[in-house]
Amino acid sequence: MKSQGSGSVSAAAAILSVEEHNDRLSSLFAEHYRRVLMSAYRIAGNMSDAEDVAQGVFLRLGSGETAAVANAGSYLYRAAINGALDLLRRRKAASTEPLESAAAIVSTEPAASPETTISSRELGRHLRQAIGELAPRAAEMFALRYLEELENREIAKLMGTSSAVVAVTLHQARSKLKKRLTELQRGTR
Repeated sequence: MKSQGSGSVSAAAAILSVEEHNDRLSSLFAEHYRRVLMSAYRIAGNMSDAEDVAQGVFLRLGSGETAAVANAGSYLYRAAINGALDLLRRRKAASTEPLESAAAIVSTEPAASPETTISSRELGRHLRQAIGELAPRAAEMFALRYLEELENREIAKLMGTSSAVVAVTLHQARSKLKKRLTELQRGTR
């Protein structure tokens, strides 16, 4: 038979556990949100999508969907990159530009012509599409190396592999991206 006091002790322990969890989540959010957001932005290409990805990363962490992670910062960083890559894979290529993007064509810089601005934006869209078509691991390595500017040895440590595997994967990814960008710029496939 249980004593009456043990139920209230269990409830108090559960409340304390929830408070500790919320404090930890708040601390992780304050410490890592900007990096998570900027990582997602570099891949997704717009702030609205990056904010959605960052929110999803922290919601999954807060809801307990993820197992306890040893290095929360590393987990959040990789989750943001993978979330943005998943977003690119889901995004359907739109045949028209939204009206809001027309404002970006007008530049305050005298050296930037509308043609250059449009060409640069188009290249970025093609690159995001091509990265989204890479294998997930290759896309993540590419994003870590060229968008987040990590060294191969840092990527290897982060992903639990060797620097040689990272180098080979990046070489293959660059070759595939170069071929796919050429196809996209020609309007094929």
